[in-house]
Amino acid sequence: MADAPTLRVENLKTYFFTRAGVVKAVDDVSFTVERGRILGLVGESGSGKTVTGFSILGLVDPPGRIVGGRILFKGVDLLGLPPEAMRSYRGARIAMIFQDPMMTLNPVLRIETQMIEAVLAHEAVDRETARQRARDALGQVGIPSPDERLRAYPHQFSGGMRQRVAIAIALINRPDLIIADEPTTALDVTIQGQILYEVQKLCRERDTALIWITHDLAVVAGLADTVCVMYAGKIVERGPVDAVLTRPLHPYTIGLIGSVPSRNRRGKPLQQIPGMAPSLIDLGPGCAFRNRCPRADAACGGEIAPIAPEEGREVRCIHTTPADAA
Repeated sequence: MADAPTLRVENLKTYFFTRAGVVKAVDDVSFTVERGRILGLVGESGSGKTVTGFSILGLVDPPGRIVGGRILFKGVDLLGLPPEAMRSYRGARIAMIFQDPMMTLNPVLRIETQMIEAVLAHEAVDRETARQRARDALGQVGIPSPDERLRAYPHQFSGGMRQRVAIAIALINRPDLIIADEPTTALDVTIQGQILYEVQKLCRERDTALIWITHDLAVVAGLADTVCVMYAGKIVERGPVDAVLTRPLHPYTIGLIGSVPSRNRRGKPLQQIPGMAPSLIDLGPGCAFRNRCPRADAACGGEIAPIAPEEGREVRCIHTTPADAA
């Protein structure tokens, strides 16, 4: 479908069935990523961001499984594809950059072998063309002396350099969608800026859609077009990145932004969200944030449906107030 968005996730539910109970890691999540656009998926550890990415790629292992919803990639429901067809999408049309580069790299193979095979697995080109693509991809992520580096093994790279190689492998087949799971966490600020520039350039020039999973609001502010804030398996707020970061509506989003050092006055203590995230085992109805929320009341114990307080924005809260009016 030519007019379909690159990715549309509808009411996705991914649960883990454990002896202790059902962990609703992703619970009724919906969002859309258009061609050439960047979606920031933000939240603290355990909010369900990474499981959302794994669900899109079909990488959820038992005891986890997708129990509901649809994942439409250019109009094709990925959940209805047989395993062989799904494998043809991974790496070629949909790529993932993992937080740990050793989830991508084989420690006993040269970088050259791994990158060339990544090309040949999906395209009928000769090895020299594939090698040139690999060389160009290493240069694209700021790795010096790419010819020499291609002949090296992963253990001969620093952690940051390994991550750049993993990013290069994700870019090498020019996918339509990239899912990046905090890929710049281990990189220094200079290289991080270079990587962010390259992925933005890729999205603009090739109409690649990007989902950037992170807890770093500063990265999202300078990178994303749209932001989704996740908490306890649900998206609690969604909207244009500038609107969400300057006028957050959900108390959790307000707390996240308030805890960023640059948002606080010099010499003043950081604003902190009290308490801890709840266990996702048998959460039950109601807002999962209510025990940490300054606005919570008895009504928060009921089912909370998302509302659209203004065009292009959505929030899952019955006490919606912009932060500058709170």
